[in-house]
Amino acid sequence: MQFLPRRGRVLSARVLACALGLACSEAKAFDFFGLFGSSDKPPAASQTALPYFLTFTISGDDDVESALKDASNLYRLRENAPPDGQSLVRRVETDFAPLIDALWGAGYYNTTIEIDVGNAPLQIGGTGSNAAARAAESYRGRQAVPITVRVNTGPLFELRTIDVVDTRTRRPFTPDQLPQRAIKLSPGDPAKAADLRAAQARMVDYFRSQSRPLAKGVSIDPVVYHPAEKMDVGFNINPGPVAPIGEIGVEGTENVDPSIIRSFIYIEPGDPYSPQALADTRKSVATIPALGSVRIRESETLDAAGRLPIFVDVTERKPRLVGFSAAYSTIDGPALRAYWEHRNLFGGAERLRLEASTFLAPRNDGTRIKRIGDFEKSDIGARFKASFLKPALYGTRNDLLIDGIVERDRTGGDRYGGYTSRLAGLTGAIRHRFSDSFSVQGGLQVQKGQTSDVLGKIDYTVVGTPLSVNYDSTDNPLDPTKGVKLTASVTPYPAFLGSTVNMTVSQAVASTYYSLDEDSRYILAARLGAGSIVGAELDEIPANFRFFAGGGGSVRGYRYRSLGPTGPFGFVVGGRSLLEGSLEARIKITDTIGIVPFVDAGGAFESSYPDFKDKLQFSAGLGLRYYTAIGPIRLDVAAPLNRRPGDKPVALYVSIGQSF
Repeated sequence: MQFLPRRGRVLSARVLACALGLACSEAKAFDFFGLFGSSDKPPAASQTALPYFLTFTISGDDDVESALKDASNLYRLRENAPPDGQSLVRRVETDFAPLIDALWGAGYYNTTIEIDVGNAPLQIGGTGSNAAARAAESYRGRQAVPITVRVNTGPLFELRTIDVVDTRTRRPFTPDQLPQRAIKLSPGDPAKAADLRAAQARMVDYFRSQSRPLAKGVSIDPVVYHPAEKMDVGFNINPGPVAPIGEIGVEGTENVDPSIIRSFIYIEPGDPYSPQALADTRKSVATIPALGSVRIRESETLDAAGRLPIFVDVTERKPRLVGFSAAYSTIDGPALRAYWEHRNLFGGAERLRLEASTFLAPRNDGTRIKRIGDFEKSDIGARFKASFLKPALYGTRNDLLIDGIVERDRTGGDRYGGYTSRLAGLTGAIRHRFSDSFSVQGGLQVQKGQTSDVLGKIDYTVVGTPLSVNYDSTDNPLDPTKGVKLTASVTPYPAFLGSTVNMTVSQAVASTYYSLDEDSRYILAARLGAGSIVGAELDEIPANFRFFAGGGGSVRGYRYRSLGPTGPFGFVVGGRSLLEGSLEARIKITDTIGIVPFVDAGGAFESSYPDFKDKLQFSAGLGLRYYTAIGPIRLDVAAPLNRRPGDKPVALYVSIGQSF
């Protein structure tokens, strides 16, 4: 792409000399630590070199200073002093072109720049260079050479006419062929080079979204009229032909069967070309645990059938993974976790993961551990989990999932009570992927265990047929800015399959995200969750199947699993239904810092549907986000709005990723 401002009939000789035929660009400054501007201190004098001190004096728009410093070779090399006056003058002379370039890029085409070396003015073209060199040498050994860059930006130029021409026909595009929303430039807008380049990119992206993969911007032809302070600009765009997707190749595999990767590609030869479809393909293939990186590469030419070949380039991860972690919580105490994982067990991207953890189980009988002698074996909780994933059974879009768990757990530890559970379970399921965003899963679950709380002890065996649906159209799993996420499941545990508790457990969670601006700096996020258990009375249902609310992933500000119906002694025993929701406004203050005011509400209910006889609890708070390459680091401070006796005034939550 070219951006060479053409000379209008009234282009002044002075500005033509300044332009030097260079491409315009708009630089962006980064001044996080205050290293720029007046915070610079003059360097020490030297007998062997000529250190200098640079000052910008700007008349007009002083916002261009950061762009000037980014473009300035003098500023960039200020810590590297030249050996003599002539070398310093040559460095100054090379600054005129990039400084003018930066000002043109910001829309200032009647600008003037003067640079003084010592007290000697230096003009474009080398006028005054000998005097400037002598003036610089006079500072040797005494002090840093003062260099002043005086800039008069002049007026900000505006666009007058905007023409977009099809290079194939040499005719302007009609609004039906190229709508205004794709150009987003209008007469009267600032004539900034960066804005023109962005407009060209939008137009190319628009044609690519219309199944024209070879669309490209040929040139941008601006004509500047200085006395009128206007610019006429012409865009030359080649939209290219309409072309479908061609053959899809998989490259880079060494130990993983390529057919497994192909099953996660939902586009087919002959489908309309779509940049979004290719982005979705990359996202889908990247979910395979055995793969490290995924790149979608497009052919630069069409095949003999007029289709565009696509290549999926992948790299594989190391197959084995071992991990260990230790944690401590002021509520839950210490915990240890270790895991081993194989990501390509048999060459078909099979994943086997074994995980074991042990933790201090909170007491829920009113006693506390105050010293070592109070410790008992029953205070130790443990959990062992094994999971196996076989993706793409026989090359289809069906995945086999097997999960097993053995656990001894205890919840509670405060005035709201809790329960003790021991269980062993096994689940096998088949997941069918309709697309990268939509899947259904069904299988068989067997679990045998025992729970005890203030309602009594329950020994149970359940055999169920879980069925679930998952839909996720969000753009980022840790920091979504748009889309919808929905997970819904229903699991009948009928007596005729051998269940001792005849019940059906249903649960659904939905969240949505809406960006209020193009840069996604202001996002509204909402979440709604609900659950229900039918077919059994509350005291017949094992405690670990009942619904509770409260905690970091539920109603922030309240203790984890502390909201729900109460039994004897006022202990929370859980409910047969659940309703909870959250509303957040995610606001980016800078590119790395954001704030999130939020409101949560929720509760569990004794009936099989939320009848609100049990009180709904509310909380509000403010979150801080630090955005990193892997996702935002989250810190939330939440306060319960209808506190109960024993609730703390505020609660603090820290994690990686948004709350939902």
